[in-house]
Amino acid sequence: MKHHTIEEVIKDIQVLSTKDNNPVIVKGFSEVLKCVGIGTDAAVFQIEDDTRYVYKVFSEDKLETMEREKQVYEQLGESPFFPIYYGAGSNFLILSYEKGITLYDCLLKGVHIPKQVIWDVEAAREYAISKGLNPRDIHLKNILLHEGRGKLLDVSEYLKEGNDHRWTYLKKGYEDYYELIDGREVPLWLIETVRKWYNLTPNGQLDFQEFVHKLIKLFRRIG
Repeated sequence: MKHHTIEEVIKDIQVLSTKDNNPVIVKGFSEVLKCVGIGTDAAVFQIEDDTRYVYKVFSEDKLETMEREKQVYEQLGESPFFPIYYGAGSNFLILSYEKGITLYDCLLKGVHIPKQVIWDVEAAREYAISKGLNPRDIHLKNILLHEGRGKLLDVSEYLKEGNDHRWTYLKKGYEDYYELIDGREVPLWLIETVRKWYNLTPNGQLDFQEFVHKLIKLFRRIG
């Protein structure tokens, strides 16, 4: 499909941001596009019968975020740790389609997360740093598992300064406690409770041991 035709098709879809950093709302209808993912700034679409690309469509008030993400992909270049950037339209990015399941869904479905994923994320971070970027906002929904390997999906915050500590705590939690839940389906309410607890901590700084103690007490409630 030609670029100008993609622009016309995407105009049939409206992506609206919501309050409190909740997922966007998609309005409109297209016989050509199908939605394959929803985030807090954008929704991701595919053209029917074409699995080579995805189109990340941003809400109108998040176009600055889109421009930052575009810049990051241009700095990253091609890497096995990130999607490939192919171009951009007025309110969307064209990226390679990446098969797999997010670590968020792995926990929900009891899918084993191998250590290789942790090593791949570490390698991805080192690569991004070598390109002058600051890899952050790395969490369960931004890490993809495919054939035993890991890949990072959302790079929109890599131009920001500071450490949000998300990956630090996620990695430590995996190394110290993942064996307790490996292969078990973790309830959605429990995962969302952990996410909300973390978001309430000032600047992402928390007492890790106290946090885990509260989490274990919650986890025991599900047997």
